[in-house]
Amino acid sequence: MNTRIDTQEAHPANKGLLLLFWAYVLIPLAWGVTNTLTQAIKLFQ
Repeated sequence: MNTRIDTQEAHPANKGLLLLFWAYVLIPLAWGVTNTLTQAIKLFQ
């Protein structure tokens, strides 16, 4: 008896939600890195 559940069949990947998730993660991350680098450059000038 195969009790393994194939996640691709049970929950097909919704590419829109996946894209929204990565945008939600990466946009603030990129903003924070940019802000930090800007402050560091101001500090060492």
